[in-house]
Amino acid sequence: MSPRFTSPPAERGMALIVALVFLLLLTLLGLNSMQNATLQEKMSNSVQFRNQSFQLAEAALRVGEGAVSASTYALALCANAAACAPPTDSSTVPAAGNGLYVTWVTAGDGALYGVQRLGTTTGGVWISGQSATLYRITGVGIVGSARTVLESIYAKY
Repeated sequence: MSPRFTSPPAERGMALIVALVFLLLLTLLGLNSMQNATLQEKMSNSVQFRNQSFQLAEAALRVGEGAVSASTYALALCANAAACAPPTDSSTVPAAGNGLYVTWVTAGDGALYGVQRLGTTTGGVWISGQSATLYRITGVGIVGSARTVLESIYAKY
């Protein structure tokens, strides 16, 4: 008698189903990793824009302080308290030119500064009895969607 060979039992596609499930899991893991990488790139761009806008605002502030420190600099006194108020929102400072409260001057690409004369001190409250003229200098840096606004008060003797 010759040995009788029997056919293997039918697998009914179980290996295919397991392979497809693993492929689906790997696809979901890959998509999640791509989303995470994209989100991290957006966050790093946001931090970079914020840092650059801060540096531009600080540079504009220094340019404005340099302009005020010149011996020939003269600026009329603000007409009233509302005219001397800083902008309520940095989005109201889109570009150089006459704004609601102050004339904005370009201090480089994406940087603006504005100067407001606040008045003169009386009674010698500063150094050795001297009075000083006070200026508010506002520097604005704009990079991408990031805006930074910095202010300083400059006392000129």
